[in-house]
Amino acid sequence: MLSIQQILTKYWGHTSFRDVQEDIIQSIIGGNDTLALLPTGGGKSVCFQVPAMALDGVCVVISPLIALMKDQVENVKARGIPAVALYSGMRPSEIDTALDNCIYGNTKLLYISPERLTSEIVRTRIQKMHVSFCAVDEAHCISQWGYDFRPAYLNISAIRELHPKLPFIALTATATPKVVIDIQDKLDFREENVFQKSFERKNLAYVVRRVDDKHKKMLQIIGAVPGSGIIYARSRKKTQEIVKSLQKENVSADFYHGGLDSKERTAKQEMWMEGKCRIMVATNAFGMGIDKGDVRFVIHLEPPDSLEAYFQEAGRAGRDEQKAYAALLYNHTDELEAEERIKSGFPMIETIKKVYQCLGNQNQLAIGGGEGTAFDFDISDFSRAYKINIREIFNSIKFLEKEGLLSTTDAFRMPSTMMMKMNKSDLYNFQVENSKFDVFIKLLLRSYGGSFDGHVKINEAEIAKRYGSSVSEVEKGLNQLNQMDVLEYMPQNKSPQIIYTQDRIDTKNLRLAPGNYKLIKELAVEKSRAVIEYTQGISKCRSITLLKYFGEEDAYRCGTCDICLERNKIELSDLEFESVLEIIKPILVEEAKTIEELVELITGTPEDKVLKVIQWLLDAEKIRYDDIEKLHWNNLPNGSG
Repeated sequence: MLSIQQILTKYWGHTSFRDVQEDIIQSIIGGNDTLALLPTGGGKSVCFQVPAMALDGVCVVISPLIALMKDQVENVKARGIPAVALYSGMRPSEIDTALDNCIYGNTKLLYISPERLTSEIVRTRIQKMHVSFCAVDEAHCISQWGYDFRPAYLNISAIRELHPKLPFIALTATATPKVVIDIQDKLDFREENVFQKSFERKNLAYVVRRVDDKHKKMLQIIGAVPGSGIIYARSRKKTQEIVKSLQKENVSADFYHGGLDSKERTAKQEMWMEGKCRIMVATNAFGMGIDKGDVRFVIHLEPPDSLEAYFQEAGRAGRDEQKAYAALLYNHTDELEAEERIKSGFPMIETIKKVYQCLGNQNQLAIGGGEGTAFDFDISDFSRAYKINIREIFNSIKFLEKEGLLSTTDAFRMPSTMMMKMNKSDLYNFQVENSKFDVFIKLLLRSYGGSFDGHVKINEAEIAKRYGSSVSEVEKGLNQLNQMDVLEYMPQNKSPQIIYTQDRIDTKNLRLAPGNYKLIKELAVEKSRAVIEYTQGISKCRSITLLKYFGEEDAYRCGTCDICLERNKIELSDLEFESVLEIIKPILVEEAKTIEELVELITGTPEDKVLKVIQWLLDAEKIRYDDIEKLHWNNLPNGSG
């Protein structure tokens, strides 16, 4: 059997592990429950993929995002590691084949969404598998204190009932101290066991700019920082508008969002990864699983909903450990919009129940049935039919997902698939007896390897091009072979879908706990405030603020963020600056003072140093003069702080 170092070299081409990776791997190989805290780009996947290859059996990987699972499966398969993914929305025959390959085949990694763990067929088949260990990716989703709590994650520890001695490895790039404790508790760790690499990114300079003209500042940053970049915007429409404006400036850019089909997303991502497109303008749908080392800047055009999300997205810059920048553009309007998002993001419980009832009625789903059933869903049609605001529908469905009642595929498009049902010998005889299909079947087999082992993705347009026919003729041929039990053909489903993860409940028995609803809302408010406070910070190093949020209390000034660079100019120690600021701010918030009056009130610090702090505050627009030459704390929108 290969050693873990040999596995790393054979499949990843690396000669040594990074930081705490080897310790984490040895811990899980030793059968210990393990929590790995590694920053974005810290190599989390290697921490479970390497031991999966070193141990006998299948590693069950719990992952929250279909797109992320698909990316990881394609990635490891490209390295020669057999892997499959199981997620909401798959067809029964695909699920059956994938599970059989885990029990009887050589599959090493089974990626599965947490919702699927409630399925009796999945639980029964996992019990039959020889499972080496369970890996929980994005483990912060299991904690109600995390920034992306998903109730379905609470099902994960039930795997221990199927395999009592199974070790767990939980991995995350964003966990506060409270979340670290909660993850281990929810996964029933036998004993506390945490491996953590500091979240500090010494090569990444954090910058916040309060500006009215964000577009102008964005162009300045792009012009000043050469190389590849990501620009995050909140809406799909805005990503396209920004790309058009950049292209007018002869800047190579493309857009990316969750509304694109999988083929478009893949093509855009590959162009950017290969350097054929300089800048990707995207919603937060872009980034999970992306590993491009030479990203020189990440620009946020609006503050995200949490510091966890910001840290993860900003952290996609500078993974090659070369100098990079994370810029957040902010103005007073963003604060007002954040408050509005909190309000609109939490519909009344009565509205949520109404949406749930209307979904069941629209799809004629009987109460007490429907688990695992998927329905096409058009939110605009639904809104018109039931006279419910689209935003309320969207946020109600999000909450129903958090309650574990249903899940969605968003705009995910399931590609067409094909699997040979006949064995090679029977297929040969069929081709001899049905010569009109011979050339067509040979083309299918040449084009799509692995179709005897399981479902493979196919593209009818590509087949038509190679076969010299129309797409409709190809579809007709595939359907005929499907009816003749030669193969199983599943055409592409192009509609977003809603999947019932539990049987439909009578609305009068639907218990959406007010306490849970209230807690989720309070957490959202708390996280939003933390982001606003970060943007309004005027004295504390940006890196220190972020690191303290994640529990690193002994962090040092980075010296490269916007605050540190300004502070460096006045040549005061942290202690000197903070002590003067702590006196000045409350005084000027309450009452205007002249410079002379301020200096007299501050004792214990030399006058020249007090004046330097005052000048710095004036330059930073934190304080201002009134008409009679007195200083005020500046509460104007462009200088809030």
